[in-house]
Amino acid sequence: MEPKPQTASRLTHLPIALFAIVMGLSGLTIAWQKALTLETVSVPYVSDVLLTVTAFVFTMLLGLYLFKLFRHTDAVTKELHNPVKLNFFPAISISLLLLSVAFLPVDQAVSKQLWLMGTGWHLLFTLYVVNAWMHHEHFQVQHINPAWFIPAVGNLVVPLAGVPLGFVEISWFFFSIGLVFWLVLLTIVFYRLMFHSPLDDKLLPTLFILIAPPAVGFLSYYRLVGEIDAFARVSYYTALFMTLVLLTQLPRFARLRFALSWWAYSFPLAAISVASMAMYEQTGRGIYGWLGAVLLAVLAFVVGLLSIRTVNAAVNHRICVAETG
Repeated sequence: MEPKPQTASRLTHLPIALFAIVMGLSGLTIAWQKALTLETVSVPYVSDVLLTVTAFVFTMLLGLYLFKLFRHTDAVTKELHNPVKLNFFPAISISLLLLSVAFLPVDQAVSKQLWLMGTGWHLLFTLYVVNAWMHHEHFQVQHINPAWFIPAVGNLVVPLAGVPLGFVEISWFFFSIGLVFWLVLLTIVFYRLMFHSPLDDKLLPTLFILIAPPAVGFLSYYRLVGEIDAFARVSYYTALFMTLVLLTQLPRFARLRFALSWWAYSFPLAAISVASMAMYEQTGRGIYGWLGAVLLAVLAFVVGLLSIRTVNAAVNHRICVAETG
């Protein structure tokens, strides 16, 4: 009988992409909170449970990854120099920022501390990633995929809690960075998708990340200006169009074998769900409320399915193992 992988070995292969789980759980928590305010759902304790679970998962993963950094620094260094994995490091700071948003209606003091930590960390991660992009030695066009949006998306998240907490100018700073880099990366990603080899099956779920920047950008812009104007509508409808494009490809996604990259489905669905509910709140048009409710139901199902598949994969030692190709 083949021996089970040792704990130390599994820790070495603990992937930075695990923090996408926290982004998905945070997104579901925020979406449920928004639905409660609009009376789309009427079970308030669910958001409290989701917030507790999300905070626990983040704390556990952060502790494990810091332990990996201490015990297997070389493995972390390799991830920092990997053209794909590099872009998942800002998921740590994005998780803090999303937890800040989720804690906002619960405890503003906690929300502020999480926001300050998340904002500081994300600035450092963004500077590191941009420097890596500018002075790389081995990046090639086939390395780019929608996961490269993650650092940019994080900048767009900052105003969601930053504006209510009173950090308006700082929020504009990060919003500006996120908007510019989203437009730059969008051009490069579509060039890669249209004129080069298709994405590997394992990375196909990251196409859903295309929804997140315009959806989060819409929500942050609304926080900053306080109204739904022409630019806000362009952002929202861009996100909605990308959602429709990807939904037409469901048969393609359904054939994929489970991988951690499946968590890329979750946060973008949460972002467009919350954006739709915000459109309903501000315009009063029922179509947006209906769309937000349907997307929330889909999101809850997806996160539940992903959680079960992830736990099953971890129990059967298919996570935290050496990559085979």
